[in-house]
Amino acid sequence: MATDPRKRPLSRVAEKARARLAGVEGDGWFFAQIADQVAGQRVARNLSQRELAELVGTTQSAIARLEAGGRPPRIDTLLRIAEALDCDLAVELRPRTRVEEQ
Repeated sequence: MATDPRKRPLSRVAEKARARLAGVEGDGWFFAQIADQVAGQRVARNLSQRELAELVGTTQSAIARLEAGGRPPRIDTLLRIAEALDCDLAVELRPRTRVEEQ
């Protein structure tokens, strides 16, 4: 019998989400798309990884890892990157299945 995902321990839910974002599950499109957008916006603004890192308050190696798909960034890091790149950060939840109205 399947367990209701709303009743799973948060750590299992978070672990599964982290795995999806890191590309362990599926094709990794979500994180790859974010990494590509960060790199593209950085290059469009003629910033080096080191310059972006300084604006964000992190290290050049952290920016390089993000752009290379090394590990998913935290949401607060993405917010700082978006601010440094003068971009809006849009995150959305889309149901995989139809949710019936009550």
